Amino acid sequence: MASVLKVDKLDPQSGTALEIGTSGDTISVPSGATLDISSATLTPPATMPASSAANLTNIPGANITGTIAAVSGANLTSLNATNLGSGTVPTARLGTGTASSSTILYGDNTWAAAGGGGKLLSVDSRFTSSASTHSTTSYTASNIYGTITPTAASSKIFVSVTFGGHSYKNGTTATNFFSRIYRDIAGGGYTSEFPDTTSYTTGYTEAAVTKERADYGTFTFTFLDSPSYTLTDEITYKLYARQGATDTGYIEATEACFTMMEIGA
Repeated sequence: MASVLKVDKLDPQSGTALEIGTSGDTISVPSGATLDISSATLTPPATMPASSAANLTNIPGANITGTIAAVSGANLTSLNATNLGSGTVPTARLGTGTASSSTILYGDNTWAAAGGGGKLLSVDSRFTSSASTHSTTSYTASNIYGTITPTAASSKIFVSVTFGGHSYKNGTTATNFFSRIYRDIAGGGYTSEFPDTTSYTTGYTEAAVTKERADYGTFTFTFLDSPSYTLTDEITYKLYARQGATDTGYIEATEACFTMMEIGA
């Protein structure tokens, strides 16, 4: 038979702790009753029961003071994110990896660098109408060049040059004319870059003739360069040319164009 104990206050006999019920018992607060612990300290169990999480709603963050430590959230399920009305979720809790200004959170909960390399960062073009003569079998510089100063680290440079040229011969050997692109970084000196050191771009190769002969043409070189530089370095690309065995090569005075495009890494 149920009994009712009506008192105004319960104090523990020892003055230190008050135990209500015995292990296995259920202590219920009936509907309509109010359990006011607003001025007290509530110590939750180490593991919150799953059923309790569903009703953890509309708790103002301003009313949560102090630190809740050593509480397992394994059974805190069915929490509605719309009730997170204040505060900030630490980025480290959103995914693995390192969150920074240069990373984004992917769908697999991983912080990683944003994709999308190959952005066009800057473009420089230079038009030239200046002839040059190349009468030795060693490469010598023409007057056709272009410059670019990269705006970002580790960029690649797409290089394109269009020019006119011709070779002249007066003899019985074949007629040839060769040209290449050289590169200089911040005044460090020109080095051959395109084509590689074992191949050549041949402007002309013709069978032997027995009389004076000149051949003309327009040529375009394009390649993607990966220079090693520091920001503020000016990079210069210049057209070099050489003759064949007994020929003379000419870069014509017609308008030539060097175009350099900075491609972001």
